[in-house]
Amino acid sequence: MTGQPMRVMHAPVVQVVDLTPAMRRIVFGGPNLVGYPTTGVGDEYVRILFPLAGEERPPLPDVAGDDLDYSTVQGDRLRTYTIRDADPERGLVTVDFVVHDGGLAASWAKTAQVGDVIGINTPKPLYDPPEGLQWQVLLADNAGLPAALRLVELTPAHVRTRLVLEVAEESHKTDLPAHPLLETTWIVGGNGHGPSCLDEAARGLQLPDGIGYVWIAGETKTLRGARKHLRRDLGLPASAYKALGYWTADAERWRERFAALDEATRAELDAMWDSGDDPEDIADAYEDRLDSLGL
Repeated sequence: MTGQPMRVMHAPVVQVVDLTPAMRRIVFGGPNLVGYPTTGVGDEYVRILFPLAGEERPPLPDVAGDDLDYSTVQGDRLRTYTIRDADPERGLVTVDFVVHDGGLAASWAKTAQVGDVIGINTPKPLYDPPEGLQWQVLLADNAGLPAALRLVELTPAHVRTRLVLEVAEESHKTDLPAHPLLETTWIVGGNGHGPSCLDEAARGLQLPDGIGYVWIAGETKTLRGARKHLRRDLGLPASAYKALGYWTADAERWRERFAALDEATRAELDAMWDSGDDPEDIADAYEDRLDSLGL
């Protein structure tokens, strides 16, 4: 952890590499990224601001405490991504983008060239295993794959690691980091091209004894069932798992349906997070309510 206040800055593209038909690596650089305060945690994430049509670079929002001031930024230009690599000395930050048809970020990434400029803030991590970690299970679809691979790279050699990765096609598989205690399972499917099997994979886990951690990242609705299995069926404490929704299938329609909720229902959902209850209990109730609304 850096302990430094959040900053937001412009950064130009300095390199573009196609890793697979579905993944494009874009390296950002420039003087603004020298000394970039990486947390050193494999799934640290940033908000990236993309230029809209006719802009050379996006306007930068203000910062409010340890986050962006969202009242000063257009939400339709802002997306969240994990960092694949950071080199503060050289002023480089690498982000692997899933490329697909549609969507602001994917469309920008498909045509990105050296010299194009985005806005980027300083990162925050989510991966938080317990002390004395002996084993971990990392499950991810293509959106979570970059973070999962970086987590493996940063894992101590003595920690047994099972990696479960779901990609849409065989050609989307990528090289894996070297780790002496790594066991990898590839699943072909999901990723918006068919039903995801990450929920099934999570339900089929046989967790070893000892101090462990389960980290899963993928499509938001798919992860609801996986998180409930870890919490309710396996009885894991919140300190032993993290379930992260990285994207939502048919997101535009989902947002339209959410926006169409009546005012009372929207207020009910918002109030859940202010209840003061255990955050995981709140997440249970919130997800159950979304399910009941068909969301």
